[in-house]
Amino acid sequence: MDRKTWLAVGLSIVGILLFQWYYQATYGPYLRQQEELRRKQTAAAPPAASPIATPTASPPPVSQPVQPSAPVMTAQSASLTSQGTKDRAQFFFNNDTGGISSVQLLMHRSLDQTALSLNRDPRMPIGALAATPGMAMGGFEMRADRTRGVVVFTKRDADGLEIAKKFTLAPDRSVESPYVANLEITFSNTSAVPVSRPTYFLSAGAASPIHPRDLPTYTRFDWSSAGRMTGRDVNSFSASSIPLVGIQLHPAQESFTEAVAGIDWTAVTSQYFCTILSALDEKGASVWGARFVVADSTPGQPVYGIQGEMGLPGFTVEPGKSITRKFQIYAGPKELARLDALGHNEEAVMNFGWFGFISKFLLWAMNSLHSLLFNSYAAAIVVLTLLIKSALWPLQNKATNSMRRMSALSPKMTELREKYKDDPTKMNEELMKLYRDYGVNPFSGCLPMLIQIPIFFGFYGMLGTAIELRNSSFLWIHDLSQPDTVGYLPGIHFPINILPLVMAGTMVWQMAISPKTGDAMQQRMMMFMPVIFIAFAYNYASALSLYWTTQNLFSIIQLYLTRNRPLPTLEKMKVAAKRKAIPAAKTRKKRP
Repeated sequence: MDRKTWLAVGLSIVGILLFQWYYQATYGPYLRQQEELRRKQTAAAPPAASPIATPTASPPPVSQPVQPSAPVMTAQSASLTSQGTKDRAQFFFNNDTGGISSVQLLMHRSLDQTALSLNRDPRMPIGALAATPGMAMGGFEMRADRTRGVVVFTKRDADGLEIAKKFTLAPDRSVESPYVANLEITFSNTSAVPVSRPTYFLSAGAASPIHPRDLPTYTRFDWSSAGRMTGRDVNSFSASSIPLVGIQLHPAQESFTEAVAGIDWTAVTSQYFCTILSALDEKGASVWGARFVVADSTPGQPVYGIQGEMGLPGFTVEPGKSITRKFQIYAGPKELARLDALGHNEEAVMNFGWFGFISKFLLWAMNSLHSLLFNSYAAAIVVLTLLIKSALWPLQNKATNSMRRMSALSPKMTELREKYKDDPTKMNEELMKLYRDYGVNPFSGCLPMLIQIPIFFGFYGMLGTAIELRNSSFLWIHDLSQPDTVGYLPGIHFPINILPLVMAGTMVWQMAISPKTGDAMQQRMMMFMPVIFIAFAYNYASALSLYWTTQNLFSIIQLYLTRNRPLPTLEKMKVAAKRKAIPAAKTRKKRP
């Protein structure tokens, strides 16, 4: 390898070390705490867990399911199980606060191999009412009808206002139904005078990290208004200041309230799961969010969860009258098809980023290939990459030919740089004139890379939240949705992630065999590409490195197929045009 290639290798290594130092300094204590939580959960797990897909999965200790012999009952707790044909969920209800204490996803495993629970560290049950944010309204009595999938909570206030909350599981006729519960809240005035209530709040529940390597940025409270999603993650509650200068932007806070007109839905999310509360008739008017320390956190190294509520406008009910508000609750995985079927733009909670339309297409294509390739997501990613590269093959060939023309022009460019080294302006003018004379575009070699960058970030956004890759394995990789860590360097807890290193190596290899363009700025930019890409991919889902490594290897094969061709013969554009015109002129002279 030449000096520039060695420089690229050195920059890549330095970039890895610097980014990993920053990553460990920022998230190291959090990740170590999450690993400790995982060990505690695994140690506390029973030695032989029941299969996750069976309907007999154990419920959380705070609630007990309704017995089949008593379909209608008044009790301290109850559960309803959705009757999906494949995926199923069990909703556990709390009597006093009149809400969903937790939702158990029977087809998804937690770290201890039991059914995964959402809202498992609840401060507010899902669907709980509050006059003051964060303080659930109590005093409800419950009737549960398991055969019809209905739970009703009622209470009567001293001024004669009766509140009835009816939870109903969605019928099994659509893709989202196993994880959906409908909620109707009816306010009835049983007194002889009008009864008013100011703004009240409805809880969307709480979310906390599921996997030990889930970053805090995935634990969020989001809301949508007029088709636009906004939100905050648990990091936003910490004090913030301008780096180096130290000027504080805002102090630390445990909660926030924000007035927002026309709220369609609110959601609490972890990386791959979410709970969404959608208003079906009257829209929300404000949001309230708070973070809390997860119960199993070690003192001094907290792991944070987040809870959120939708503020609803106040009302007045005339004597003998009632008003009803309707809501929809989704508690399940972040699966695009299910969220899209909800019908209120809930799929925005996937938070794909700027290249969301590319992320959606890639997710659809990956899932389509998965069903054709023996249910292997790794194979789907490899084949999808090959299809993308095949579609870009003509463009890549054109770029390679342009780079070879630049390489052939390199001696003339060197002469100009030496001749006008003391006059940069004149040198640039002469270089541009040289490019025009010989019909060479100095930036055409970068075009394939520029086209692939949106695809890269499309994969980046999609792999960060799409649940499909969770627990999917490939060779030594146990989970394509997580980094492929095979160990740690002793003493500094530096993770050894193999695939991102292979990815960086293939990028350097590709640079080494690519034709040298002679353009110094373009070469410097290309040398930094391995550093930039490894910063994005080193601690990210290993599926991203799998995609980029595959496309690098495909590009390397393509370069080897074209690199041994002789360099093109360069001619000035005017001379070439004149030579083409001569035969045509002679032909016209021969005509009678």
